[in-house]
Amino acid sequence: MKLTSEKLPKNSFYTSLSHYAANNQKLFQWRKEKTDHYSHASLVEKALHLLKERIRRGDTLAYFLRGQLYFEEGWYEEALEQFEEIKEKDHQATYQLGVMYYDGLGMTADAEKGVEYMKKIVDSPCPKARHLQFAAAYNLGRAYYEGKGVKQSDEEAERLWLFAADNGNPKASVKAQSILGLYYSTKEPRELEKAFFWHSEACGNGNLESQGALGLMYFYGQGIHQDTEAALHCLREAAERGNVYAQGNLVEYYYKMKFFTKCVAFSKRIADYDEIHDIPMIAQVTDCLPEFISRGMAMASFYHARCLQLGLGITKDEATAKHYYSKACRLNPSLADELHTLLIRQRI
Repeated sequence: MKLTSEKLPKNSFYTSLSHYAANNQKLFQWRKEKTDHYSHASLVEKALHLLKERIRRGDTLAYFLRGQLYFEEGWYEEALEQFEEIKEKDHQATYQLGVMYYDGLGMTADAEKGVEYMKKIVDSPCPKARHLQFAAAYNLGRAYYEGKGVKQSDEEAERLWLFAADNGNPKASVKAQSILGLYYSTKEPRELEKAFFWHSEACGNGNLESQGALGLMYFYGQGIHQDTEAALHCLREAAERGNVYAQGNLVEYYYKMKFFTKCVAFSKRIADYDEIHDIPMIAQVTDCLPEFISRGMAMASFYHARCLQLGLGITKDEATAKHYYSKACRLNPSLADELHTLLIRQRI
C-alpha cells in the first residue's frame, strides 16, 4: 500500500489567510475582481507582486504565503528556498519542508530530513504548532509504515495514526482515520470491525476514499452485516464525487446484474482515462490512493472488454476488446489475472 503525504491542514491556514486578508485588502483584491479578464499566469504574477510589496513593508506572514503560492504552482525550488529562509519562525514552513524532503519535491528525496522536520512539529510545545500536529503525526506514521527515514514498525505507525485520528475528531487528521480503516482491513489478522469503525469516522468527516470502502464492506458484509442497499448508496455517492475505485465496482455490479447497456456506457468513460496523466491528477483532486484509482480503471477496462468481446450492450468488436484487456493488464496485472481466471471458469 503506497501512501501519500497529508497536505498542509487547510482550516488553520485559511483562517490565517482570512485574518490576513481582512487587514490587507489590497493584496486579495484580485480575488474579488472578475477573473475573466485575467489568465491564471497573470493572476499569479499579480499576487506575487503584491506579496513582494507586503514583504518589503515587513509583513511576516507574506513570506509564508509567497512560499505556499510557489508550492501550489509546483515551483518547488522557489518554495524550498522560501520555506528554508523562514523555517525557524514559521511552523507551517517547517511542515511543508517535511513534506518536500520526504516526497522529494524539488530535490532528491531525503526521508530522514523529512522525518526530522515532522518530529519537530509533533514535539513542539508551541501553541502555534498545535493545529499541525495531527497531520504531522500521520506523516510520521507513514514513515514508520514504509520504513523510510526510520526503522520500519507497523506498531509505531499504528500508534501515531491513532493519535493523529484522535478518535474521529473532525479537526484531527481525517486521512489518518481513513488509513486506519485500510490498515485494519489489510493487516494479518484482519480486524474488520475496527476497519469499519475508522472508515465510518473518516467518511462522516468527508473522506472520499473511505466512502467507497464502506460501500464494499456493506456489499460483502465485512465488519458489518451485509446490506446491498447501503452498499449501493455509498458506492454511487462516492462514484459521483470522483472515487474511481467505487466507479469500477459499480461497473462490475452492473455487469453481474446484466445491465449491459449501463455497464458499457459507464465503463467506457472510466476505461478511457489516461493512465499516465489522469491517475496523478485524480489522486491529487480526490485525495484517493493511486493504487485504488488504477484498480478501478482496470476493473472498468476488463468488463468493457468483455462486453465488446461478446457484444453485450454494444456491437461486438474483438479487436477493440483486446485493447481494453491489455489496458486492464497494464493497470493491475494481479486483478486482471483474477478476473481472467473467473472468465475461464465461466463465472463472468
